[in-house]
Amino acid sequence: MAQIDAFFKLMNDKGASDLHMMAGQQPALRIRGEMERVKFRVLDNESLKGMLYEICPEDKIKAFEESGDLDFAYEIPGLARYRCNFFQQKYGIGAVFREIPSNILTCEQLGLPKVVARLASLPKGLVLVTGPTGSGKSTTLAAIIDECNKTRKHHIITIEDPIEFVHKSQNCIINHREVGTHTRGFATALRGALREDPDIILVGEMRDLETIALAMEASMTGHLVFGTLHTMNAMKTVDRIIEIFPSNQQEQVRSTLSDALKAVVSQTLFKRIDIEGRVAALEILICTPAVRNLIREAKTYQILSSMQTGKKYGMQTLDDAIYELLEKRKISAEDAYANCYDKGRFVKYLRTQPADFTEI
Repeated sequence: MAQIDAFFKLMNDKGASDLHMMAGQQPALRIRGEMERVKFRVLDNESLKGMLYEICPEDKIKAFEESGDLDFAYEIPGLARYRCNFFQQKYGIGAVFREIPSNILTCEQLGLPKVVARLASLPKGLVLVTGPTGSGKSTTLAAIIDECNKTRKHHIITIEDPIEFVHKSQNCIINHREVGTHTRGFATALRGALREDPDIILVGEMRDLETIALAMEASMTGHLVFGTLHTMNAMKTVDRIIEIFPSNQQEQVRSTLSDALKAVVSQTLFKRIDIEGRVAALEILICTPAVRNLIREAKTYQILSSMQTGKKYGMQTLDDAIYELLEKRKISAEDAYANCYDKGRFVKYLRTQPADFTEI
């Protein structure tokens, strides 16, 4: 048993999502979105480095010492998997660990809208799950892939950095590929995937132009592609994809994206006030003919209006999702106000009016 495993056990017992260990500080846990220090001594660089290197493969230690950054996965059988990130900082080495539960929750168990589970039945196209770091994108994607695994008879390839949720093949055949271990990069793996007879491809992170271009190409050639982006809402997601391309290609990209994109699910996590835990508010864009036309004609600013009038297709805005959680008393008015877009809609629920309301 590695020395650091005791911290992972504590993390699991406390229901923490992340463990932070940095030279020059006490360890800390993120519990329900907030940082709490662990009652432990201040970590010095040498002892922390020994603790971290104990769970790190030798080839990755060499890569870390050359670059100063490292991502990999670590698993404690019977407890959980962990996404590990090592980095160098002012006082020495640092590390952050994200717990990935062994059990994959279904869309129903996560309380996701029914339309999210239905995305698993799409024959082809591009589906994006977006949101800031730590908003639960991987958990939502795992639930959708689980739905595919149970209801379809196809070949699924996942490309991640590192592998997070591990799916056991059920009706589908599933192959997990890890960037840096099984393939050089997302783009390389995507290019290879097109020759590996896939039906469904999961891209853990669409982080550069080449990966985005290949994901769109795959979705246009008869594959169902799921991916993530670090964007805040559906409109920004569409703009981000288009703007990453050179200006002379953007008109063509709009046309391709309008045909390829099937849905965008954008998440924001909230601390619950009714029970312990967190809950996600989801903005959902379904690419109807009207939405595809807006993308093609560079009128993404009108997408919000289409979501407001497209409830019969399962669409919803982030503010509507937040309002529903507030009405059910699952989240606080302060959190709702801090994360919404239309501040005027939520300001009346605050106990104290914000002094700078007109400037927000």
